[in-house]
Amino acid sequence: MKRYEQLAGDIAESIANGTLPPGARLPSVRQTSDSRGVSPSTVFQAYYLLEGRGLIQARPRSGYYVAAAAATVPEPEPSRPSGEQQDVEVSELVFQLLEHMRDRDLVPLGSAFPDPSLFPLDKLAMAQSKAMRHLDPWRTVEHLSPGNPELRRQITLRYLATAFAIDAHELVITNGAMEALNLSLEVVTQPGDLVAVESPTFYGALQALERLNLRAIEVQTHPRTGVDISALAAILERHPVKACWFMPNFQNPLGSLMPDEAKQALVRLLSERQIPLIEDDVYGDLYFGTHKPRPAKAWDTEGLVLHCSSFSKTLAPGYRIGWVAAGRFAATLARRKLMSSLTAAIPSQEALSRYLQQGSYDRHLRRLRLTLQGNRAVALRSIGQHFPAGTRASPPEGGYFLWIELPSRIDALALHRLALAHHVSSAPGHLFSADHRFRHHLRINFGQADSAQLDAALKQLGKLANSLAQRGSAP
Repeated sequence: MKRYEQLAGDIAESIANGTLPPGARLPSVRQTSDSRGVSPSTVFQAYYLLEGRGLIQARPRSGYYVAAAAATVPEPEPSRPSGEQQDVEVSELVFQLLEHMRDRDLVPLGSAFPDPSLFPLDKLAMAQSKAMRHLDPWRTVEHLSPGNPELRRQITLRYLATAFAIDAHELVITNGAMEALNLSLEVVTQPGDLVAVESPTFYGALQALERLNLRAIEVQTHPRTGVDISALAAILERHPVKACWFMPNFQNPLGSLMPDEAKQALVRLLSERQIPLIEDDVYGDLYFGTHKPRPAKAWDTEGLVLHCSSFSKTLAPGYRIGWVAAGRFAATLARRKLMSSLTAAIPSQEALSRYLQQGSYDRHLRRLRLTLQGNRAVALRSIGQHFPAGTRASPPEGGYFLWIELPSRIDALALHRLALAHHVSSAPGHLFSADHRFRHHLRINFGQADSAQLDAALKQLGKLANSLAQRGSAP
């Protein structure tokens, strides 16, 4: 990481933790140059970077100040699901809507991935080239499921850095997190079983339930603190839930983060009933605070948490390398992996193993988090300025999604279709519930490399939403 990026990261962290509150004046360029032992040019570069990401603003003849708090938009209300079992049928709608996400001419506010240019793909390619030149041919047959031993060791070392240990023997390398999640679901359920999910929930979870002929029951979820534990307990008393699929850290689409005490309570509640938890933790490294949040797996003492993650959202989207720490289900899951796809791609495993050994991953993550944090400020400010009165938006503490609640007269699917004609995509709320209940909601991806383009796209989307609000919109 360059010196100006390190300085910008330190200032952004001080803004995030409140040391530098909104409106606070930053030290002058000369003061910062003297105190940090860097050149004035380095300080200017850091300030320009922070300004471009919406975290600070320049005032003529006065200096630089922390930008006004971006979260002026009220947050959405907690969900109110029916609490009843539901059949799942969402795949056709998902396929129709996601077909547009591959169009390069669109600003991809509806995408599930950050901008690919934010990833160090050149360094990964170099790591893969070196790894393959020195590859022992026997590894192509030795490193079948559960996967490359060195890669699994590197992953366990990263968990140790967050103050809890995962046994490498329970790790199974998969083709991305989606395979990890799907395999986990397969080993803990049978067709017809009932699975508890968040409300709203990730559409990939709903597709997995649909594929395996499982039923869903949605649990009340707060846009800031995640799953409501008391609501879940009431559901478990009334319904024969066989598994839970939750995302405690920076949930998709809400961006919610469960407090540690809620994660502990969740694991304890499910342990008492011997109900497995499938934990989707693909966004855990994209936190905006000072410390990475611990996953629910950190409090699992009985091997009931199947903890799934990947490098797809943080480092290498096309490499398709994920994993599951499957606890008591590890052996069964590894066998299921062998039967379904044998192994994850050997070159990808070798490349990521070598890259992690180089020690540059954390530097990349710091840079990525800084970009995303600045983009969040840009997005919230743009929504507050340009969207219809009555709009609400979640203020996530990590990840790259905003959940937007529009006035009820605006149909999000109609807005999505209208925006496509203006080269902007979105993810309408219809995708995120088994009964398509979130009809005036949108999920927005603010993980763009160009914050000015993000601002312009949201301004356009807000303009279109206002036009629909004025005349009323229909599905």
